[in-house]
Amino acid sequence: MDDSIAGATALLREVFPADVRRRPLGWEPLRAWEEGHGVVLPEPYRTFVAEISNGTDGGPPDEGGLLRLGEKPTSWASWKTDCWMSPEPFDGTAERVPGRTFPIEEEWQWEYDYHDSVLHSPRLHGIYQHGSVLLGSDKPGEYWTLVVTGSQRGRVWWLRDGCAAPYADSPSEQHGGDFLSWARDWHVGRGWWRFE
Repeated sequence: MDDSIAGATALLREVFPADVRRRPLGWEPLRAWEEGHGVVLPEPYRTFVAEISNGTDGGPPDEGGLLRLGEKPTSWASWKTDCWMSPEPFDGTAERVPGRTFPIEEEWQWEYDYHDSVLHSPRLHGIYQHGSVLLGSDKPGEYWTLVVTGSQRGRVWWLRDGCAAPYADSPSEQHGGDFLSWARDWHVGRGWWRFE
């Protein structure tokens, strides 16, 4: 293990104490999951899931902690259609495809883009279904996701009513925003979502 991964895993062990951790997945099951989904997870999330914890009972996000790899929040299949803000309904029961490319590179507020409904719905469905693993939910309709493909690989994104935005350490910092900085900032009580 290289020094940067070792340092990251040490910090993640501090952020997620043993009493909230779930059993780690292990390397063989992790590699099988990756092969089955056509993707290699970004570090340090990959080592976190394999060696430290496959989800947590507490910690970020606010509603119940981190999801297990490949899991969906309980509200995923049932959040209200009016929160979706799309010409086509959201199918929360559809299989997610982490190996397909995450379709956007910068914040998108689709609540203002109804004029282009031909392109709107496929792109919006792709944001929720392709190129990422779900980390958890703050509340129904608000989800944290880790992008695992494309130019945004390794970044945490926030999907919410009418908008998808990359996580950044502060409103002025648009680089970074990876799993480690997201978890660390939650742990110390700071992050762009807390700035006014």
